[in-house]
Amino acid sequence: MTVTAVAGANWGDEGKGKVTDILAADASFVVRYQGGSNAGHTIMNDYGKFVLRMLPSGVFYPSATNVIGPGTALDIEVLLHELAELEKRGVPAPAIAISDRAQVVMPYHRLFDRLEEERLGGASFGSTRRGIAPFYADKYAKLGVQASDLYDEDRLRRRLEQSLASKNVLLRHLYGHEPLSAEALLPELMASGARIARYVTDTTALLHRARAAGQRIIVEGQLGALRDPDHGIYPFTTSSSTLAGFASVGAGLPPGSIADIVAVTKAYSSCVGAGPFVVELHGPEAEELRRRGGDAGEYGAVTGRPRRVGWFDAVATRYGCSLQGATSVTLTNLDVLGYLAEIPVCEAYRLPDGTVTGDFPATAPLEAAEPVMTALPGWQCDISAARSFDELPPQAQAYVRRIETLLGVPITRISVGPRREQIISRIDCI
Repeated sequence: MTVTAVAGANWGDEGKGKVTDILAADASFVVRYQGGSNAGHTIMNDYGKFVLRMLPSGVFYPSATNVIGPGTALDIEVLLHELAELEKRGVPAPAIAISDRAQVVMPYHRLFDRLEEERLGGASFGSTRRGIAPFYADKYAKLGVQASDLYDEDRLRRRLEQSLASKNVLLRHLYGHEPLSAEALLPELMASGARIARYVTDTTALLHRARAAGQRIIVEGQLGALRDPDHGIYPFTTSSSTLAGFASVGAGLPPGSIADIVAVTKAYSSCVGAGPFVVELHGPEAEELRRRGGDAGEYGAVTGRPRRVGWFDAVATRYGCSLQGATSVTLTNLDVLGYLAEIPVCEAYRLPDGTVTGDFPATAPLEAAEPVMTALPGWQCDISAARSFDELPPQAQAYVRRIETLLGVPITRISVGPRREQIISRIDCI
């Protein structure tokens, strides 16, 4: 059976958690393949509202095994907190499998993240301070600690000592901080390892067997295409690939096994963090859209920071869908736009030299680009009760069709509210 990937077409916060939650209803495995606890997937169901930062978005289905793949940044503290929160709120204990090759976010990763953001001050990159950049820096410098290392005390000590040798130089002479000791870190790490031991396994072998047996697998990404370190708005990116093309690596599946790629985008634009954002709104217009956005407004699921907001950006989203290799698009938050008589849409960029382009440029010209806007008629009514495309007002249908034309990818699902049932399928209409 084909593996389905759910990936973001924009800057993150597109609504991927809800989409994965819906698709997970008949999945055997839901896999996180990159990123860590620095972004949250918001899900609303009969148990309430949840923000998942480390757990995959299939944890509300007893039939699904939720896999944390080798490409993730495993934050054990957050993982255990989320499992405890599910139990406290009456959610049945989910089936969890953690790759023995997944690397662990260490206390010093969070420390270095904070110290560096403080050092940079106004020139910082807007980090969530969850240790993600230092974690991936260690991973590719071969200084990381794998989950399997937590069960061999001598090996873990050696790994820590090797990593701390250079870090303590930086702590003393760059940050003016006391050095760290491997011996002081060992007890906490060994205890954390013991608490997750029952989940740690060879998830690559597990998923290969599942695929061979024809079981349905969903792989979910974190953040969106424009935060990818190779193809996004560098350096205002995350530290691991956010693309569906990385999912086979980060999950441990063969290349070519992922043929169904669902790109998720909002019916307008939102962004947490620094970097160029061509369609950004300011002042009362921005605050009105931010206040109306989503279940509790446009505020970061993890940081609580007000999201930057703007109108739909067809240039950025078309680029994101192309990078993801989208076979379909899910359009979220269409209901939010019901207050507008006219809805602006960015269909092109004007670059500093006067060129008008439909292509998404590199960061340097992007920072000075201006949006070329067009306006579409609004529907000025509540559409949150619609359950079929025909139930939408003609103006809302026209808006969806125009975006679909601009993207060149079929929009097969439309979200008109935060709950599972507030989804319209157009799969039979395409």
